[in-house]
Amino acid sequence: MRGWWWLWSCCPGIGAVRMASLRGLARELDVGPDELWGWSIAQLRQALNWPDACLAAVDQFRQRKGLHPDLAVPSDVLLPGDRNWPTCLDHETVPPPALHCCGQKGLLLHLQQRQAVAVVGTRAASDHGIRTAQHLGQSLAAAGWPVLSGLAEGIDAAAHRGCLAMQGAAVAVLGTPLDRVYPRHHRTLQTKIGREGLLLTTHASGTSVRPGHFAARNRLLVLFARAVVVVECPERSGALITARFASEQRCPIWSVPGDISRWSCRGSNALLKDQAKPLLCPDDLLSYLGPGPLQPTQCSEREQALLRAIGPGASLPELVQRLKIPAGELATLLLAMESRGKLLCESG
Repeated sequence: MRGWWWLWSCCPGIGAVRMASLRGLARELDVGPDELWGWSIAQLRQALNWPDACLAAVDQFRQRKGLHPDLAVPSDVLLPGDRNWPTCLDHETVPPPALHCCGQKGLLLHLQQRQAVAVVGTRAASDHGIRTAQHLGQSLAAAGWPVLSGLAEGIDAAAHRGCLAMQGAAVAVLGTPLDRVYPRHHRTLQTKIGREGLLLTTHASGTSVRPGHFAARNRLLVLFARAVVVVECPERSGALITARFASEQRCPIWSVPGDISRWSCRGSNALLKDQAKPLLCPDDLLSYLGPGPLQPTQCSEREQALLRAIGPGASLPELVQRLKIPAGELATLLLAMESRGKLLCESG
């Protein structure tokens, strides 16, 4: 069914809201997306109450694709139900119909478990803000924490560059499709993150960019984050939208105290009144977070024995028999090693 859901998500006029209603209809009636593909316009109108213009566009799209369409899904696409799909997105009121990603897809496991730190702030940052964001990116990377940001000018880019300088895992959540670079002079940085870290977006190639896409991007940053750090931002800023989402999600917020006379620090300073902890140096945050999931660790004797027992591959019953330990204890050990990147669990 994966290819059918991808095909529906490509229909003109069907965004996240309508895709969610279509999936809801399929669950309610216990029908598949392939069956829905053959429904008449009248059936869809009665069941979904979509505008006539949308239904007409969907019908034209279906006619072009035919009754036996190509169901191939691009390699950069993740869909709900895929193994690497972050299931935290399924709890959203309107889950994204797909994710488009480029880079180290193993990092998706850490995003699913909120094992990353979001660093955000203003595009028009002071020299102090830029240095602080870069130093923070370096410190988090050295401690093994993936660094999340939005690849915007200023604070975002500085945090990414600091992370990459330490060979860390930079994760950029974009408000644009993967084939568009914004701002344009970040092409080299975006390419480097797509090679050494991970680029994520909910927008398919060719999608026109709208202001609301960046606010939605900020929400994704919070859903993937163990903590959010606001380095510097004015009173009207996307970083404050991120902080508000973080507060709603009960995600810890840290803010870097800034020059009280500088306009670009008024928003981040205001967070210190009642929403954020003051971040005076990266060590304060790292003491709170502890070691990151990517910090190199030595395998214990039990883990080494498990790796030897697995060899080129083994099932859970086989490992229980080889190691003579209870299945529950083995499952806990396997999960811990997978979360540290020592093992990869594959179906079949």
